[in-house]
Amino acid sequence: QVQLVESGGGLVQAGGSLRLSCAASGRTFSSYAMGWFRQAPGKEREFVAAIDRSGVTTYYTNSVKGRFTISRDNAKNTMYLQMNVLKPEDTAVYYCAADETPWVGANNEYHYWGQGTQVTVSS
Repeated sequence: QVQLVESGGGLVQAGGSLRLSCAASGRTFSSYAMGWFRQAPGKEREFVAAIDRSGVTTYYTNSVKGRFTISRDNAKNTMYLQMNVLKPEDTAVYYCAADETPWVGANNEYHYWGQGTQVTVSS
């Protein structure tokens, strides 16, 4: 199995940037398709971005396209989410997820989840 730990969240003004990291330990990181999800207060968890095992294929929810970039460094066992031009509606707890399969994408059927990191965007 794999353990996931998110970091990099914080408080930022609208228009600012943050980079989230998801560090993985356990089995071979490159065996896992990965994703980012978020959950705002009072709302259901929603998909943000996904990346395949190799880092070649990515997919984003429409609301973050052009502003967020998902990437991974398999040598460092780490996935990233670069978030630019942040908006107050991006405020949420952000979770990384992993599954030992080539691709999962936007559905939430990832087997492993981190504990989350809070992102707060002030207006």
